[in-house]
Amino acid sequence: MTDLSIVIPALHEATNLRRLLPTLRAILDAEAPQSEILVVTSDQDLETSQVATVHAATCIRQSRAGYGGALVAGFAAARGEFVLTMDADLSHPTRFIPTLWRQRHTAEVIIASRYIPGGHATMPASRLLLSRALNRVFSRGLGLPVRDMSSGFRLYRRRILSPDAYTSRHFDILQEILVRAYADGWRVREVPFEYEPRRQGCSHARIVAFGLAYCRTFWSLWKLRNSILCADYDGRAHDSVIPLQRYWQRRRFRHLTELIKGRGRVLDVGCGSSRVIGALPHGSVALDPLLHKLRYAKAYSCWLVQGSGFSLPFADASFRCVLCSQVIEHVAKDSRILEELNRVLAPGGRLVLGTPDYANWQWRWMEKAYRLAAPGGYADEHIAHYTREELIEKYRRCGYSLEEVRYILRGELILALAKPPAIRVSDHDVGTKART
Repeated sequence: MTDLSIVIPALHEATNLRRLLPTLRAILDAEAPQSEILVVTSDQDLETSQVATVHAATCIRQSRAGYGGALVAGFAAARGEFVLTMDADLSHPTRFIPTLWRQRHTAEVIIASRYIPGGHATMPASRLLLSRALNRVFSRGLGLPVRDMSSGFRLYRRRILSPDAYTSRHFDILQEILVRAYADGWRVREVPFEYEPRRQGCSHARIVAFGLAYCRTFWSLWKLRNSILCADYDGRAHDSVIPLQRYWQRRRFRHLTELIKGRGRVLDVGCGSSRVIGALPHGSVALDPLLHKLRYAKAYSCWLVQGSGFSLPFADASFRCVLCSQVIEHVAKDSRILEELNRVLAPGGRLVLGTPDYANWQWRWMEKAYRLAAPGGYADEHIAHYTREELIEKYRRCGYSLEEVRYILRGELILALAKPPAIRVSDHDVGTKART
């Protein structure tokens, strides 16, 4: 079993490798004996290949050009549980590798960062200015709490890497890897280090060509970062720069937390990455079918379960309060979700149900506007259209009583319904009557 794979993109870096590889091997023998060194280069760079062979490193031939192609080739060949990437130009000191290695269990991506407190970069002023500007644009524009997104000195847990998914050819692959890691709910951490200047040779970066690549990459990553596929989509919306979205999310948070307050343990069905998870009472359970959403939710102190609302993995009458917000409109009306919500709710318990109210013109117009502004967003996934009177009547037929009705801008409906305390409504009755 290989513990660590070192991936070094090295195009025409034979001179620097002669100095780097011996010191690197000494570090690895002390810190991670079960390790491998992968030097990635092109077919034409025979000198680099020879130096790698002399120093017991494996030479990998990249099939796709560019720095991005080199990383992809290295990731595909790596056998270690962890993968460390570093430059061949001696700007990434080997003495810092033990620091990264000791942090390997604190996050899935560890970045040696020049721009957090304690970090430093020795480079020409013009290059430093461009580097800081690039990182600021990507960090702010993509909403990632990372100061140094362009550092190539990183430690990854190999299972989070997806070589086949990366499309960037140049240094912009570094930003792509981070955004995709965040989209999948993995943890990213920065540790400070001091960047040293290149010793020999020259950089392969070309400002104009790479600038265009960065622009294209930013646009594609912006679309991914702001899509519902991102693990932290709901959580980020709470602090959105879009005033309406921020208002909407915060009103929803306020209504839901007030309606579940004092109800004991809560089951949140279809929790997503909402901030509501962090406000659930002690002992509550948050359930979602999407594993990457639950990875993000690990930041909260709550029991997390991957499962389906069609077959909840809980015993009958398990919870005094069941919350299901912005879920039922995404599934067909003849699904089992209403039956399951009733089954796990204890007699006398409260059901908090949230969904758009399609009887109100406010929601219908907002949905049309949203569809134009964000094609492929949640609005396109609403396959079941409910109204306030329809839902209230369905639950009254099942013995439930209405306790509260709340709205967000007359568009989103939130109901608080009480299950009968003495008469147990059968699962069959709820499923049958709710569909009539």
